Amino acid sequence: MDRIPALLVHPDPAVRVALRARLAEADFIRVLGEAVDAYEASELLRAIPYGLLFCGVDLPGEVGGFELAEALAAAKRQPGLIFIAADESRAFRAFELGAADYLLWPFSPQRFAQTLERLARYKPAFREAPPAQWRPGGPSPAGRDEENEAEETVQLPLEGDEEDRFITALRQAWDMGHERPVDIEKLPITLDGRTILLPYTQILFIEAYEDYSFVHTAGQKLLTSYRLKNLEERLRPHRFFRVHRKYLVNLDQVTEIATLPGGNFMLRTAGKTRIELPIGRRRIGELKQILGL
Repeated sequence: MDRIPALLVHPDPAVRVALRARLAEADFIRVLGEAVDAYEASELLRAIPYGLLFCGVDLPGEVGGFELAEALAAAKRQPGLIFIAADESRAFRAFELGAADYLLWPFSPQRFAQTLERLARYKPAFREAPPAQWRPGGPSPAGRDEENEAEETVQLPLEGDEEDRFITALRQAWDMGHERPVDIEKLPITLDGRTILLPYTQILFIEAYEDYSFVHTAGQKLLTSYRLKNLEERLRPHRFFRVHRKYLVNLDQVTEIATLPGGNFMLRTAGKTRIELPIGRRRIGELKQILGL
């Protein structure tokens, strides 16, 4: 059976020993090298077509794990990236670089088993080493140049029963007398080693990403360690609605109703990244009544 060649890059021998021991349990991965810094790793990467790179975020010298990953952007064959770090403060940048996973050291056997399951699902891609979807050298979310970023639109279809539930949720959201539980109405998010409290009112929508989630505001996309299911339970009483298995939308941020060909209508949310939801002709009358149109 073919195995994916893996390179371990970390200055701590205890981390490399733990990685090697865990990877020995995977029948589709073979460790073919270790390095302690980016220079040694670069020499090995030039000589061997690795399919996986387990890399520490903090490496000795001037080149860290992220810089090493950015340098690989120009390579014809690029390995799948698994970063190892002491905390989750830089997870967002890791996933911006196309990381398959972001492990916190020390990791438990159960957590590493999840990593192996994830890699097993995508092992053909790692073997072929396709180009990763990343932005080399991109700034952190808080430092983005919002003026130069293109707008994006996510179009989501709604089935008949989902449309009914969506209209019901809109009705409840616009019912100002609807009782809601006491809550500080802020979501704690770890960013660059600090915890910010993001008001629910600033959240446009939330997008599921593996075991994590991206929180979208008007100008930022923030990675969090929350699962979308947990956020749905927390935010449902605050006018948020699960419009799709991957998306949770703040109904207060529905900003536009557009007419579509065929007599249907489209709801749009605000922000640089927008969500569009089609609403059928049979529901538009009720929708207008809810919105007071």
